[in-house]
Amino acid sequence: MTTSHLFSPLQLGPLTLPNRIMISPMCQYSAVDGNPVAWHFAHLGSLAMSGAGLLCVEATGVSPEARITPGCLGLYNDDNQAQLQRLVDSVRSISRIPLALQLSHAGRKASSRAPWDGGSLIAPADGGWLPQGPSAVAQKPDEPPPHAMTEADIRHVVQSFAQAARRARAIGFDAIELHMAHGYLLHQFMSPLSNQRTDRYGGSLENRMRLPLEVFDAVRAAAGVDLPVGVRLSATDWAEGGWDIEQTVAMSRRLEAAGCSFLDISSGGLSYQQKIPVGPGYQVHFATEVKAAVTIPVVTVGLITDPAHAEQIVHDGQADIVALARGFLHDPRWPWRAAAQLGGTVVPPRQLLRCLPHGHAPVFGDVRIGQR
Repeated sequence: MTTSHLFSPLQLGPLTLPNRIMISPMCQYSAVDGNPVAWHFAHLGSLAMSGAGLLCVEATGVSPEARITPGCLGLYNDDNQAQLQRLVDSVRSISRIPLALQLSHAGRKASSRAPWDGGSLIAPADGGWLPQGPSAVAQKPDEPPPHAMTEADIRHVVQSFAQAARRARAIGFDAIELHMAHGYLLHQFMSPLSNQRTDRYGGSLENRMRLPLEVFDAVRAAAGVDLPVGVRLSATDWAEGGWDIEQTVAMSRRLEAAGCSFLDISSGGLSYQQKIPVGPGYQVHFATEVKAAVTIPVVTVGLITDPAHAEQIVHDGQADIVALARGFLHDPRWPWRAAAQLGGTVVPPRQLLRCLPHGHAPVFGDVRIGQR
């Protein structure tokens, strides 16, 4: 039996995770018309063999204008659904890893170039589209402002999230994560730096939380009782006068009361003026503050690459799950190394069971491999 806390199971609502390691959603900016391409099959297929407890597919736009870039995944039409179904079926054919899908709307950060092309706004005349936002407040001083959303626009966004959730359920995802972080639309409504509305969706904290909570309720209803729905939040804007940890705690309590299954705590992404003291585990204390305020599982992220560090976080009760992104890009078999170091076990595809050197720690548990 494992003695590692990181390799102990965990419940996310009705879903049982075999361990506390999550692969964070990582945008690949490689889709065509919202559809996955060969790169997604290779990328996610590799990560699926990692032995992690949960694999979350990248931010997926709930409408064409919700995509961050023209190369982002979408789940807004039948073709998107069919092609994403092919991707999920492919992953499931090689791995039992639980799969989550992150649903997102980029808001004023939409219609952008891929990072390797500079990440700047694409004008409609150049093949982009007019981004939407809570207010006509530009993401950067040298960019035009987004379209300030009307209440009809807001209703359309809520409906788009709900319809995408129904499609995700039909595809067979094991969980949904709603993206309310990193400066995208739902985060934009929460932060006073980007939300300068004077109607019922702006001003007070209660009003700024209104749209994100309406989206959550719509997705929770569309997903059904047996599909966990979690939320990624930015704990702070890292900018004066912005969203902060106190408001995050208040939002977390509201989400738990509404039936949220887990909270994924990150930070930043909204303001070009942010000042972030980056370092290993620099966001863990935010997750710890949220965990003290709720009873549902809490995920932490942020340059956590050392297995011993991840183990300590879970052992000390700072968070329930440790999520890695860049660490998996560098080392797609990170959980194998962590299991060997910490005394845990993973379940790899049977074709890989003979890969460990003779005498290595029993990362694969009590499996015995015959030889001819």
